[in-house]
Amino acid sequence: MLKLRAEIIQEIRSKTSTTELHQYLQSAIRLEHSTIPPYLTALYSIKPGRNQEVARIILSIVREEMLHMTIAANVLNAIGGHPDINHSKFIPSYPGNLPMNIGDDLIVGLKPLSKEVLKDTFMRIEEPEDPINFPVKPNFLFLEKEGYATIGQFYQAIIDKLKELGRHCIKGNPNRQVVNEQWFPQDQLFAITNLDEAVEALTIIVEQGEGTHNSPLDPAGAYAHYYRFAEIYHGRRLQKDSTVKEGYSYSGEPVLLEEDGIWQLVENSKSKYYPKGSKALRLVDQFNYSYTNLLNGLHKTFNGEPQYLNTVMGLMYELKLQAQQMVEITDPTLGKQVAPAFEYAAVNV
Repeated sequence: MLKLRAEIIQEIRSKTSTTELHQYLQSAIRLEHSTIPPYLTALYSIKPGRNQEVARIILSIVREEMLHMTIAANVLNAIGGHPDINHSKFIPSYPGNLPMNIGDDLIVGLKPLSKEVLKDTFMRIEEPEDPINFPVKPNFLFLEKEGYATIGQFYQAIIDKLKELGRHCIKGNPNRQVVNEQWFPQDQLFAITNLDEAVEALTIIVEQGEGTHNSPLDPAGAYAHYYRFAEIYHGRRLQKDSTVKEGYSYSGEPVLLEEDGIWQLVENSKSKYYPKGSKALRLVDQFNYSYTNLLNGLHKTFNGEPQYLNTVMGLMYELKLQAQQMVEITDPTLGKQVAPAFEYAAVNV
């Protein structure tokens, strides 16, 4: 389970104004974004036509991380703040710690998909406060459990403080709220114009990532991220099971992760790894340019131009096409497939 520095929770509890909460919601935006490059790298490492069920699961989680990032931005706007994401410091350094050093000893990198990455990185990122250890049939494997606080508790501290500050804390311009039914369901992404809506929105982030204390399901009836990653790790769908006391087991349809269906990417790719003038460097630079355009687009979306989200989603598709092109190229020096670097590039938009 990820360690969360106790001082952060204490700091939030000590604040006396919404202005003092702005930095924590900005950190929440950074945190939600920080998981997307590692998850996308794993997704891009899947060869065309292979491991398709695994790819669908990871893609569903990436989409929800984008939703969570947008929700955090909506809440920040609702309390009078301004999301700030179009600069190099917004992007984490991979490999490295998550924002706010959440996870403490957890070093998150950009790596191809593997059982090790699933268990040691992705499931640790998403692990709830009290993970429900469902049996894996027929072997009944259990995940390790440690006694640390979670990202969910960080959000709960913000929720508690907003409730304490009261309904007048929602004072932002409602025209800055991002709502787009084309990409996100209305019951998950909605305008935050009062305290109840702010609490509901932040609760969605927690429950989609961790589930509830009593169930692996989020409010929409889908499995929380932790359990979806566990399905890939254990190779079976989680399903209701009346024969075990936990009520669920990993005994459903197979979720096969075939290792020969994964590209062996350059880990923690950097543009400096590739020779000047090479096709590999050109593709990596092109990806960095598009990724930076994406961040610039999100900055515009979250700062008064919510309709720009449609353009941003088009840029996401562009990233996918560029990644698919580069991973098919073997770098002759490194002996592995070229991989996206997710680096900031100075561009004009």
